[in-house]
Amino acid sequence: MPHHGNEEEHNSSRDQGSNRDEPVIRDHRKVDPVTGEARHPQGGQSAASEAGAPADSDGDALAQAEEILNQVEVPAEESVAQGTEAAAAAELKNDLLRLQAEYVNYRKRVERDRAVAGEMAVIGVLNSLLPVLDDVDAARQHGDLADGPFAAIAAKLENALKTYGLTRIDETGVEFDPTIHEALIQQPGDDIEVDTVSQVLRSGYKSGERVLRAAQVIVAVPA
Repeated sequence: MPHHGNEEEHNSSRDQGSNRDEPVIRDHRKVDPVTGEARHPQGGQSAASEAGAPADSDGDALAQAEEILNQVEVPAEESVAQGTEAAAAAELKNDLLRLQAEYVNYRKRVERDRAVAGEMAVIGVLNSLLPVLDDVDAARQHGDLADGPFAAIAAKLENALKTYGLTRIDETGVEFDPTIHEALIQQPGDDIEVDTVSQVLRSGYKSGERVLRAAQVIVAVPA
């Protein structure tokens, strides 16, 4: 094709166009295909180190945060729940101990009341039989119970009442005791230094330590 104008200008413009349109190719291969050596080893190591730095820093940050959390005593929800359950268990235990103490006191009170009720029942029966015992004593003094079936019945009755703790107060020659004796008559006596029971007019009775009836006696007093 014929060219018009200066040939140098034409060649220059062609070179400029070829340079402007020619693509630029960059070789990013890490291994040189000619020598077989790795390209930019320092850059690669720095990049690797830079790439690994965030992971290491993240690990250190997590370790520090965990250490701080371990040092700071902050009650977690489970700890709070356990503390609440422990307090409830302690309160329940105290309630059970109080209930047990109340039950023990109630049982002791019931047993004591039962024992007192039983004792009062026995005393009531014994008191009701005291007039019968007085008649037995009177019959014995008159000689009506010297022998025979009635004497055996009287002896069985007295022995049966002894099993309930009934004892007779009929001793003479002992010091007068106002808790078990009732003085009906006082008589001066010879060689008497203290008030002494000289005669029993009616026997007294007691059940255990409880006096059911005081003995009616004559007391000899110092002259």
